[in-house]
Amino acid sequence: MTQLRTAYRCLFLLFLACGLLLSASSRAADVPPKRELRGVWIATVENIDWPSSRGLTPEQQRREYRRMLDEHQQNGINAVFVQVRPASDAFYQSSLEPWSKWLTGVQGKAPAPLWDPLPFLIDEAHQRGMEFHAWFNPYRATMDTVTRRLAANHPYRRHPEWFMRYAGKLLYNPGLPEVRQYINQVILDVVRRYDIDGVHFDDYFYPYPEANQIIHDEAAFARFNPDNLSVADWRRQNVNVLIRDLHDSIRQAKRWVKFGISPFGVWRNQTTDPNGSATKAFQGYDGLYADALEWTRQGWIDYVLPQLYWSTGFRVAQYPVLVEWWARNANGRHVYIGHGAYRMLESTRSDTVWRNPRELPRQVRFNRTFPAEVNGSVFFSSRSLMANALHTTDSLRQHEFRYPALVPAMPWLDAVPPRPAQQLTASTQLTVNTLSWQPGPAAADGDEAVYYALYRFNDDQTPTPDDPRNLLAIIRPQAGRKLQFQDTTARFGRSYAYYLTAFDRLHNESRPISVRTNGRPAEVIVAQQAPPEPVPAPTPAPVPQPATPPVASAPRPAVPRPVVTRPTSTPTKVKVKTKRKRGGFFQRLFGG
Repeated sequence: MTQLRTAYRCLFLLFLACGLLLSASSRAADVPPKRELRGVWIATVENIDWPSSRGLTPEQQRREYRRMLDEHQQNGINAVFVQVRPASDAFYQSSLEPWSKWLTGVQGKAPAPLWDPLPFLIDEAHQRGMEFHAWFNPYRATMDTVTRRLAANHPYRRHPEWFMRYAGKLLYNPGLPEVRQYINQVILDVVRRYDIDGVHFDDYFYPYPEANQIIHDEAAFARFNPDNLSVADWRRQNVNVLIRDLHDSIRQAKRWVKFGISPFGVWRNQTTDPNGSATKAFQGYDGLYADALEWTRQGWIDYVLPQLYWSTGFRVAQYPVLVEWWARNANGRHVYIGHGAYRMLESTRSDTVWRNPRELPRQVRFNRTFPAEVNGSVFFSSRSLMANALHTTDSLRQHEFRYPALVPAMPWLDAVPPRPAQQLTASTQLTVNTLSWQPGPAAADGDEAVYYALYRFNDDQTPTPDDPRNLLAIIRPQAGRKLQFQDTTARFGRSYAYYLTAFDRLHNESRPISVRTNGRPAEVIVAQQAPPEPVPAPTPAPVPQPATPPVASAPRPAVPRPVVTRPTSTPTKVKVKTKRKRGGFFQRLFGG
């Protein structure tokens, strides 16, 4: 009888999850989101995504990367997470670590002809309106233990005492303060020298447990444990200290560079911790010593990107259950969901729902039922998304990502919008309307416009900033070119209202400046003046930082956060808040 009740309960949960996804899909289809991060991981380790093989010429590498970004741009992607340090090696010119063998064929061998790929990778992403997040693996040093193949300038040559052998790999020992300082130095070198938008970590901290394998960090535990913590709590503290210190270092170096982490999808199960999720899976807190809740609670990271590579119907870790859990535990930081696009290329029997071409699109739509907490999706990986398995990528391009989306702003980093553009004019011809403008002055915080959004409205529409279906173009300034846009889709004889806004590096949007055409050719219309500068809202108080290194000991009491925005008709028991109002000064500008 107990087994029968358990079976009925599992069946009920499965039907409930499917019902949630279906109802979420119909609600989310009404108005597409204007702000949504749509990212893709580009893995370089083992040449998973780019470059396709070792030893390609620099020109071949450039062609491959351009083709990849062109396709992702067509599919609506607005952020790339590129692995620049897969295993204590570099896809950029470095004085600290050797050139990667996955770039040149031999570790330590420079590209021929010599070039630094990273500025190119960043520039190509920015030209397509994509953020560039530099993806680092902090602790993995090698993919094997054959040290004779390591380059002469590999850190192992200088400091073999920094490393541990585990499951056929060399790993940095997170318990050594000098290791944490070195990793911080490597990452800050990239932050300072390159125009990246973010620093990104994946889920590899302490290694995934393997049978008959032991983490030999006993000496470090004996030397560097002044608080007399247990081994598990000490390891979590080591990871926390690295993340806390790196957060502080990035802020001091460049305040606009984001810091985010993609942890394992399950923090803890409810059977282990009442704060955990209703799952029965491996736990990142216990298995990898990664306390993702602590990182968001302390404000050490700007986004958390859990890897939810399971389907709606996967019994031990259902996708809707985990999305809702991460939404409830956002702690005021962005949540992006990591999707397992590669799962559709597998012939697995453990999660057959991935054989349904509707699975990935409905996951994206389900995310949108949490508009205040779940801020986007990232897909693993680039090659899998480009493979268009089951025509899923076609579906994203034609439906879920049909309209462009802007990257969500992060007010805790910067809440000051740029100043509006100036001297907007519209020149009308029989077949084209040409919009031209000049940049505005720097904002109070010194930021200038990095790109512009041009909205177009028909006579029968009320101008509104929230519907991306009216977003005609996103324009990024290019050296030597005028700031202008040619609207070749304007119909002769029809009048339009054009609204232009400016965006800074962290995607804050300015007040609009607008111009209205009369539907007659050979006109030059000068824009209305931008309204007076509004009084800026007070900046939110920063999250207090602990005075001493964090101790990840016993699980903390749950921090109540009634911020999950979900329709009240949903049968799931969740806390509901009032949806953010889109009115106010900015709305009146568009509506006026």
